[in-house]
Amino acid sequence: MAARLSLIALAILLALVPLFAVSSLTFLAIVYAKSLAVLGIILLLQAGQVSFGHGMFFATGAYTAAFLGRAMGGGGDLALLLVASVGTSLVLGLIVGLFVVRYRYIFFGMLNLAFSMVLYSILEKFFHLTGGSDGLRIRRPTLFGFGFDRGQFDLLLYYVMLVLALAGAYLVWRYLKSPLGQALKAIKTNETRLEYIGLSARSVLLVGYVISAVLCGIGGAGLGLIQGIATPEYTYWTRSSEFVFIAILGGVGHVAGALTGTFVYEAIRTYAAAFVADSWQLILGFVLLAIILKAPTGIVGVFETIAQRRAAARATPANALESANLESMK
Repeated sequence: MAARLSLIALAILLALVPLFAVSSLTFLAIVYAKSLAVLGIILLLQAGQVSFGHGMFFATGAYTAAFLGRAMGGGGDLALLLVASVGTSLVLGLIVGLFVVRYRYIFFGMLNLAFSMVLYSILEKFFHLTGGSDGLRIRRPTLFGFGFDRGQFDLLLYYVMLVLALAGAYLVWRYLKSPLGQALKAIKTNETRLEYIGLSARSVLLVGYVISAVLCGIGGAGLGLIQGIATPEYTYWTRSSEFVFIAILGGVGHVAGALTGTFVYEAIRTYAAAFVADSWQLILGFVLLAIILKAPTGIVGVFETIAQRRAAARATPANALESANLESMK
């Protein structure tokens, strides 16, 4: 109940942002789009697996929006572009997943990286089809036949990405609480026992993998629509590593870590780059080192620990008073 109330309160607060911070709409929309991809990484980390190639699904979503928008003329329809990105990332996630779920740990991560770099090469080399390193422009789509100017479209994208990010976080949280989600976590702790009770570890991991691919695909389509372009950089290894970085920063054990980590990451990158030019990566490196060494549970884990300590501190005087009353009654 507390988690649901917190999610509702956060949703209301973020929904009111356009009333007092219009200049932050694009920044926050980017945060929401990337947080969906980070959710996919966090989902796999529950099974103890890390992917350095999920940028391929991120790029799949973006290029789906670009190709479909071009085919439909005028940019297409926003709802249709997002649904199509779900379909293409789901299919690709299923195809790639059938290969990678056979492996674990470093082999799992490197195989994902290999598939991602293959897609990167294809997008780079097939210039006449994909636009090469320049990418493909994504025209401003309509929504159910209604057109928008730049300002209206930015506001629309803000609310669309907000709804998708919060819905994604809630559904992933519910999934991890479900029996199938618990089975996914069991892959990390004791995969052999999972097989003994009649569940296929590969099938369980494949379901989680496809869900993570879909989340990345939606995030990629969202970022492509926000920036108005899809480029091969979306599937480059640095993009996938960025998602892993953000997951660790926010906290791999918490669904809320996706949004929190992405917000902090983008804020540091945006404002640090404005003051120290090309050295913002250095600042992010120090932040990550501090998190790993001092707060391995991530930013959300730090706040959770502080809240638990305060609750324990408040409970201690109450327990002492209750003990004193019992002693006096004796």
